[in-house]
Amino acid sequence: MPALPALQATDTMSTTITLQASVPETLSGNRLDQAAASLFPDFSRGRLQTWIKEGSLRVNQQILRSKDKVHEGDVLELSAELVAEDTHAAEPVDLNIVYEDEDVIVLNKPAGTVVHPAVGNRSGTLLNGLLHHCPSLAEIPRAGIVHRLDKDTTGLMVVAKNLQSHRQLVKQLQRREVEREYEAVVIGVMTAGGMVDLPLGRHPVQRQKRAVVEDGKEAVTHYRVLNRYRAHTHVQLKLETGRTHQIRVHMSHIRYPLVGDPLYGGRLQIPKACSNQLVKELKQFRRQALHARRLGFEHPRTGEYMEWEADLPEDMAHLLHVLQEDV
Repeated sequence: MPALPALQATDTMSTTITLQASVPETLSGNRLDQAAASLFPDFSRGRLQTWIKEGSLRVNQQILRSKDKVHEGDVLELSAELVAEDTHAAEPVDLNIVYEDEDVIVLNKPAGTVVHPAVGNRSGTLLNGLLHHCPSLAEIPRAGIVHRLDKDTTGLMVVAKNLQSHRQLVKQLQRREVEREYEAVVIGVMTAGGMVDLPLGRHPVQRQKRAVVEDGKEAVTHYRVLNRYRAHTHVQLKLETGRTHQIRVHMSHIRYPLVGDPLYGGRLQIPKACSNQLVKELKQFRRQALHARRLGFEHPRTGEYMEWEADLPEDMAHLLHVLQEDV
């Protein structure tokens, strides 16, 4: 088994890591990069290959190639510097952190905040704020962000603070072990809950959108009714997968689009004979009514299951109040 890494901070943007492990019988005859990936599972194979090429990862104190074979008893020694992967600027951004320790940050994202810089949103993003809050996140892919929420979706997200936590959380997401529960307000009155199991991919015409497509990636959404109104439904949703815009596309596909969704909601729908207050509320609700209410996962260091909840944001709570009053 590999030894625990010895970490030494050299400055705010780099860390020296030292590891040593012996090749067991089960890995004898494997390529060096394959064996290294098994012995040092906290690092991606691509990163390990780079270190092998640089001579930072050696076998019996010798520099080998990634494709060279290793044998039982060979000693792999890693001494490398973790350098900043992310070149985005650190900026002061308000972060609503609900939990933080040496391995993870759990935060409650507000509406209007972009998670990762992109064309048109190069600054002021959640990632910029995270780099300001914790500069060492620059050493981790995407500053530790392992899953995203759309700009106007609110709620809970987890961020890994080191490579070991990042890898463990990504594995949990891939194994569908992370509990993600959402609440939404949809247009139309649902009779019962259900499941949508339809593949998602890029829209064949409108490239900024996603759509249900035959050759898309597997996507599974579970939903159940929390409350029904005259022309709307308050629903709870759970994700098995985490595709881009998954809830928004799935709900729209089964003809229950989210209130306020600018991409998938279609034209504004005003129920017949509704109150003036509801008319005003629906016209002013300019984002998808979607909130990541609950988040749970096994802590990447301790293995303890941990869970958090975030109350509905004020705008969604007010929308539900107005819908309740519209009788």
